[in-house]
Amino acid sequence: MTKPTKISDIKRAWHVIDLKEKPLGRMATQIAKLLMGKQKSYFVRNLDCGDYVIVINVADVVITGRKETQKRYYHYSGYPGGLRSENYADLKKRKPKEIIEHAVKGMLPQNKLRDKMLGRLHIYMDDQHPYEDKLKAQMSNVKSTS
Repeated sequence: MTKPTKISDIKRAWHVIDLKEKPLGRMATQIAKLLMGKQKSYFVRNLDCGDYVIVINVADVVITGRKETQKRYYHYSGYPGGLRSENYADLKKRKPKEIIEHAVKGMLPQNKLRDKMLGRLHIYMDDQHPYEDKLKAQMSNVKSTS
């Protein structure tokens, strides 16, 4: 008999993903899977089973083809004439974190759990981040249980 997953059964791990010279779309799908928790045996869609994800070297992410100049990001303020657009190259110079967040957000389910999942996504421009202690604690837990 299959047991239903409870909130108390959910264990959250920490993952570090390095985007240096990696394609945006492929990495965004991996990040989304980790945030949803689809790799876990007790995954259910109605609970937030995902892990914490630290994304580093965001400024060095690449995209394929001519998307550097052709891909556009749109924002609408809600007022007449309030549609703004910006291409990938300009947005990468101005706010590279927003590119990753936009790609991952589009791959998560559009429901009430999406904001919680995105809250566990931590994005950093270079390879420095303040979560080294969490990763070390996780590694020591793994070593002590084996």
